[in-house]
Amino acid sequence: MSLLDGIRARNFLVIGRVGMDLSPDPAGTRTRDATSMMVAMGGSSANIAAGLVKFGCKAALLTKVSDDAVGWYCLNQLDHYGVDRTHVGLITGECRTSLAVYETRIEEHQSVIYRNNAADFQMDIADVEAVDYTAYGALITAGTVFAAEPSRSATFRAFDLARAAGIPIIFDVDYRPYSWPSAEVAADVLSRAGAMADVIVGNDEEFGFMAGGVDKGLDKARDLAATSASIVVYKLGPQGAVTFTEGAELRTGIYPVEAVKPTGAGDSFMAGLLAALSEGKDMREAVLRGSACAAIVVSRPGCAPAMPGRAELDAFLTSHPGPSQV
Repeated sequence: MSLLDGIRARNFLVIGRVGMDLSPDPAGTRTRDATSMMVAMGGSSANIAAGLVKFGCKAALLTKVSDDAVGWYCLNQLDHYGVDRTHVGLITGECRTSLAVYETRIEEHQSVIYRNNAADFQMDIADVEAVDYTAYGALITAGTVFAAEPSRSATFRAFDLARAAGIPIIFDVDYRPYSWPSAEVAADVLSRAGAMADVIVGNDEEFGFMAGGVDKGLDKARDLAATSASIVVYKLGPQGAVTFTEGAELRTGIYPVEAVKPTGAGDSFMAGLLAALSEGKDMREAVLRGSACAAIVVSRPGCAPAMPGRAELDAFLTSHPGPSQV
């Protein structure tokens, strides 16, 4: 199956964490001053899956959650967003589902992530071998799944099984230093994962990290596009993105908005990009639609709740003056 054929099947297997997000309410409140909290589903992979479903795609999540109130909350939220949780396992013991406390504010923004003994890191080879990969059009994951064992080996095994089934691999680098034992381990493992992927999305710091220096990041992205990946998206924050595909370099801008928080943009970008490609949009339009999704999410409280659907995205694109010029 070709990359675009797999994406156009509109049926994705997403590997990685789902968690609970808490943010002080109302927006703008500091955590230390909070008297009430907004509660929502979080976790990069779960957010991507929810975003895809909002665009009419199918998405199934493969992960582990703790068999407790927080884990049950996540299961209920996956049902709420229409994400298939057939492959979400429950785990007992000391491991716990991830919890994030983050502020809906830009100035002096604080995010505190609780991931000690994270339940999702307990996903093992038996879990990924229980999946029928031929039932899906593509596999998606974010870099955090590789940060610890047994999740690391399990995800590499999933990559092998996806390749054997002929479905493409889509990889969001999503480097989170607090999850890794060392920067050296992260650079090695993420580079291995990137070399196996058909689509790679990351920012300038993440590609630079894999390359051994931020100044080398663009060359790293260009090299991956030339040697292994069909699509590489090199995100540059306010400067937009450079997309490498079919021997070309495509530069696109962003949709400026008044942001209320810095979180969730990358997850929404990925969902919007893939949904657009699944609908047959060309690469430039797909990247711009992903960028518009990112803009929408940072302008709203929450992550999964802030993800737009097609009608919201189309309305935004109609009313917005257009992307910045690059």
